[in-house]
Amino acid sequence: MRVHELAKELKLTSKELLARLPEYGLPGISSQLAQLSAEQAQMVRQKRAATAVTPPAASAAPMDGDAAPAAEPDLSVPQPGHIAARGPIIVRDLAPLLGLRPNIMIAELMKLNIFASISDKLDFKVAQQLAAKHGFKLEHAKKAEPPKPVRPKVERAAPAPEMPDVPLPRPPVVTFMGHVDHGKTSLLDYIRKTRVAAGEAGGITQHIGAYTVPIEDKQITFIDTPGHAAFTAMRARGANVTDIAVIVIAADEGIMPQTREAIQHARAANVCIMVALNKMDLPAANEDRVLGQLQAEGLAPEKWGGQVICCPVSATKGAGVDELLSMILLQADVLELKAPQRGRARGFVLEARMEPGMGPTATLLVKEGTLKVGDAVVCGEAWGRVKALINDRGVKVRTVGPSGAIKCLGLTAVPEPGMEFHVYADDREARTVAEERAAARRLNTLQAPKRGLSLDELLRQTDEGAAGELPLVIKADVQGTLEAIVQAIGEINSAKIKQRVVLSGVGNITANDVLLAKASNAIIVGFHISAENGVNAIAKREGVEIRLYSIIYELIDEVRNAMAGLLEPLLKENVIGHALVKQIFDISKKGAIAGCVVRDGKVAARGRVRIRRQSDLVYEGAIASLKRFQNDASEVREGQECGIRLDNFTAFQEGDVIECYEVQRIAQEL
Repeated sequence: MRVHELAKELKLTSKELLARLPEYGLPGISSQLAQLSAEQAQMVRQKRAATAVTPPAASAAPMDGDAAPAAEPDLSVPQPGHIAARGPIIVRDLAPLLGLRPNIMIAELMKLNIFASISDKLDFKVAQQLAAKHGFKLEHAKKAEPPKPVRPKVERAAPAPEMPDVPLPRPPVVTFMGHVDHGKTSLLDYIRKTRVAAGEAGGITQHIGAYTVPIEDKQITFIDTPGHAAFTAMRARGANVTDIAVIVIAADEGIMPQTREAIQHARAANVCIMVALNKMDLPAANEDRVLGQLQAEGLAPEKWGGQVICCPVSATKGAGVDELLSMILLQADVLELKAPQRGRARGFVLEARMEPGMGPTATLLVKEGTLKVGDAVVCGEAWGRVKALINDRGVKVRTVGPSGAIKCLGLTAVPEPGMEFHVYADDREARTVAEERAAARRLNTLQAPKRGLSLDELLRQTDEGAAGELPLVIKADVQGTLEAIVQAIGEINSAKIKQRVVLSGVGNITANDVLLAKASNAIIVGFHISAENGVNAIAKREGVEIRLYSIIYELIDEVRNAMAGLLEPLLKENVIGHALVKQIFDISKKGAIAGCVVRDGKVAARGRVRIRRQSDLVYEGAIASLKRFQNDASEVREGQECGIRLDNFTAFQEGDVIECYEVQRIAQEL
């Protein structure tokens, strides 16, 4: 049995049990994941039971003192079963009077669709409903007991120091990451008891979804990021705002390319990594094979003596999900996640879009403070006053605290996902900040340096003519490898294009290499090396591309492709059809339209045309519009009638032949 499992059985926190283990004769245990033998667990149970037997009066006395009216100036208990309220009712004040911990009360409020933080005020009727549920009667102080003349003055002078803006425990933010179709959304769907995956196109998540889920007496905020390769940037944003990254791996398929990308993003974000082995109910599931793959990726499983927690689960049957949630909460306890809950909110934009009927909306994740309706928010260059806050169940709420995910309405524009948001004092200050950022961006755009060449840009230059030369800066780890790379690149023979090695050397990429590449419009290619500190920032500022490789043939292939991309493509015309002009229709606004019949082949709307009048070439250009009766047509085939309008040509004559052709671009080889 693990320490945290025994702590849960004894109704203690893991930290409390770890602190008491030396008293129980088990010194030296410092991890909540440590294993206890059956004899050790039984010994702890017995000693815990022995020390738990205390006189009732002794344990009750401090509680009575804690609940005394003097300690809570806004609430008092004049007689058993009655609570007299004076002033606003705060969650942290009411909870001890009902015999509850604040987090338990927050969970009960969530069941009533009321999302309140520990420092929020409660509606009096809601407070009465909670009090009645726990056997108390809540009344206004005037009805229960007249206030004494001296105490209110003392109480009104005291509230300021009672609510210090100190960091308090917050729920963990958990990201589900992994390869497409490995069950991330289905696993979260089982946890939420809803059908998220069924509403996505093709069963694949198309955007970041954020959901706050109550687990026992705690909460967890889940971020479900897309697993498809096309959404790598979204997955990176998800990792950068999370506390715990759960890598979901299908036990029947193992680690896939997007799984490795997810692991890299989680490592780059420096977050705690856990693994959920999904689809364990399938016959092809092989847990040991996946654990071996994780070991090879540098994620040593706890089962094999490492630190990475791996939980076998089944999203369809729910097996192992409770264990996964328990381990997430355990990791959150170890991380000791805290954030200030009062004050202006700060956080990140997870996703943003323009929605019909709502205007610009943004999914925000609050990292600290409390976001309220009416706050003036700035997200990058977008700003606005919060008109509404909608949670993941579509319910409007008034406030959201740390680790809460919410949809925000009221922004003036759609912010860029991944941007940080801040709350300002008023609309004027928020608008000023947003306008200053927009002006700074425009200035940076005007002053941005001319970018150097990149391999991707070279491959897109096939329609801009031959550049003649590809300049390169080559760096490698050792001299022998460097000589082999330079020789291999030099052996790429071509009479049409050549490469030029501006610099070759051994060692990491330096700032001088970047400046040289900038001056010569070269690309930096590195093999088994990295860039020195600050070099990547200089390269980004100067517009110089750095490509790093660990496999030599990939390096050679990309250089060869870049050289081929500098060659002008060969153009070949293919005649696809002819049309005969039968009648001309003169439309004043659009000009003349030729009524035609296709004699052979086809006429394509995207094709180019020539007009031949007997043996003369009258016009050559593009089709402005192609219609079949009253409808636009992409193409019209042989024997069919159509209307053709051309760009900058109206002098049709009956009997003209319109020849339609396509231009095929053939990439040249070295």
